[in-house]
Amino acid sequence: MLRISQLFIYPIKSLGGIELSSAKVTDRGLEHDRRWMLIDEHNRFLSQRELAQMALLKVSIDANGLRIKHKHHEEEVIDIPFKPERSETGEFNIWDDTVSGQFVSYAADQWFSRVLNVPCRLVYMPDDTKREVNPKYAKGKITSFSDAYPFMMVGQSSLDDLNSRLVDQLPVNRFRPNMVFTGGEPFEEDTMGHIRVNNIDFYGVKLCARCPIPTIDQDTITKSNEPTKTLLTYRRRNNDVYFGQNFVHQGDGIINVGDEIEVLEVKEMPNSLKLA
Repeated sequence: MLRISQLFIYPIKSLGGIELSSAKVTDRGLEHDRRWMLIDEHNRFLSQRELAQMALLKVSIDANGLRIKHKHHEEEVIDIPFKPERSETGEFNIWDDTVSGQFVSYAADQWFSRVLNVPCRLVYMPDDTKREVNPKYAKGKITSFSDAYPFMMVGQSSLDDLNSRLVDQLPVNRFRPNMVFTGGEPFEEDTMGHIRVNNIDFYGVKLCARCPIPTIDQDTITKSNEPTKTLLTYRRRNNDVYFGQNFVHQGDGIINVGDEIEVLEVKEMPNSLKLA
C-alpha cells in the first residue's frame, strides 16, 4: 500500500522548507507554497543555484505570517505578515515566464539584501495572479512561483535506492519535494499517470529534471558532486538527470501524512530514460 509519509512547503522560493503533518490543497498547490520569492535588480528570481546561502534562511509560519531566521545566526530574524505592506506591483521573470506580483516591504528588501549580501527584493503572488503551467504538459492548470508545476512527488523507495549507491546518505530535503510516499518499488512515481489522495485527483505530467540544488547540503551549504554523479549512471536522459515527478491536480481539500495513495492510471516509462 502506498501512503503519504511526508509533506513539505517552501513559502519563499529557494529558502528552507517546512514539514507538515497535513496541508491544504489550493488552486495553485499547497497553501503558502512558493507564494513569496526573492528577485534581483533585473526582476529575475533568485535561487540556491546562484546563492547557496539561501538554504540557511529557515522559515516558519504562525497565525500572522512568516518568520525567517538564519540557521547559524539566530539573532538574524524577520517577520513577514501574510498581507504585503506595499501596494506596488511588477512583472517578474521565472525562467521563460513573466509573472505578475506585489512588492512586500522595504524592510524585507533591506533585511534580505543585508543577510544574503546581495541586492534583492521580496515579492508576493496575490490571488488574482494566474500563472499557467506549460500547456504542452497540462492545460488550464496554474502554479505559484515554483519552477514550473504545483507539486513534486518522490518515493521513499527511490531515495533508498539512490542512497544504497552512495557512500554518504542523503536526506529527502536535498530534492525539495512537496509529497513523499512509502511503499511500492523504486521510481514507481515515474509511471503514476493519475492518482487520488483523500478524494483529490493528481496527474503526473513530467519527470523532474534535477538542477544543481540537490548537491547542496541544506544545513551547511557544503557542495559536492553527489547525487548528480551517481544519478548520471542510471537516471539520465540526454544531459539531464531525473528524480521525482511533477504533478498537477483537480479539486481541493486537505491531505495528511498517512493518507493512502490510490493509483488510478499507470503510464509508460519514457523510452529515452536510461535506467540501470
